[in-house]
Amino acid sequence: MIDYEILRVVWWALLGVLLIGFAIMDGFDLGVAGLLPFVARNDAERRIVLNTVGPVWEGNQVWLVLGGGAIFAAWPPLYAISFSGFYFAIFLALFAIIIRPVGFKFRSKMPSPAWRQFWDMSLFVGGLVPAIIFGVAFGNLFLGVPFSFDQDLRATYTGGFFDLLTPFPLMCGILALLMMLMQGAGFLYLKTEGKVEKRSRRAGMLLGVLIPILFALCGWYLYVFIDGYQIVSALNTAGPSNPVAKVVEPQVGAWVKWHLDDPRTFAVPGVAILMSLMTTFLLAARKSMLAFITSSLTTFFVITTAGCSLFPFLMPSSTNPSHSLTVWDSSSSQLTLFIMLIATLIFLPLILAYTAWVYRVLKGKVSLDTILKEGNSY
Repeated sequence: MIDYEILRVVWWALLGVLLIGFAIMDGFDLGVAGLLPFVARNDAERRIVLNTVGPVWEGNQVWLVLGGGAIFAAWPPLYAISFSGFYFAIFLALFAIIIRPVGFKFRSKMPSPAWRQFWDMSLFVGGLVPAIIFGVAFGNLFLGVPFSFDQDLRATYTGGFFDLLTPFPLMCGILALLMMLMQGAGFLYLKTEGKVEKRSRRAGMLLGVLIPILFALCGWYLYVFIDGYQIVSALNTAGPSNPVAKVVEPQVGAWVKWHLDDPRTFAVPGVAILMSLMTTFLLAARKSMLAFITSSLTTFFVITTAGCSLFPFLMPSSTNPSHSLTVWDSSSSQLTLFIMLIATLIFLPLILAYTAWVYRVLKGKVSLDTILKEGNSY
């Protein structure tokens, strides 16, 4: 069996892969919905926009399900605290996500303009709300989450929904929204033609410039105004999980310590900024596929920057920093992680292969002519 310490790091990386997969694949679904009122000006154009993602959005939801399942099985305390403490925020996000299938299925049931406008607005909200909430939740990790454990390791969360809406998390929420909108713009430019294509291209070019500015602003704010956490006691990285068996203290600049210790790591956020600017350049040069790839790489490197900054913390505690959840003390057993890894190595390639096949079959642009030929189009 693989060493417990190695398994924990592997599952930390796999969790990152699943979250990035969700942000990239389901991200362009959310982004397309968020751009719907801006790139489509009439019913025909809105039908074109919705039919670009209509056949694939359900498959893209797999990444969200896998991410939630991985947290539940590999990091039980993280799942318990996040899903109970962030209950109302997660409820809003899931409610918005649930609106999408209803909107897709019901929109075309009646020709009434008022009926279709209602479901178009529902899809628009269903795209914006999850993107913002997921970004806000991630931003709150850097501030610390108000929870602690008692002597029986029962967690108590003392925060509220509006406590999540402070400046830095809101900046992260807007950044997440802009990244998903850029994903959506890149996908629409790849899959549409005519006026929708032109509007999507302009939106993507603008977003490719705004994202580096906000990303750099978030990094500056994190360095200047937010103290990070540092483990100051000896830690048994291969021992049994016990989130209270360590000492953690707030420390100025701890979240950017990996950059300060090794300046070469600045290459990670640097590449994120470069990829975003490259997206603008490639859209201007009308390189649709390359622009979508660089947009996806922007998302990859932004999330990688945040994850590496937090490592080894999964969920810092603002109530009692020593009760923070880390990679080393909040995982499932060694046997559980090993069995899950074997299952992942079997099924994840199948999911990737099926996804690649689906997109190969559905390649090409969506036009009004192709929609009219489909009896079940949106």
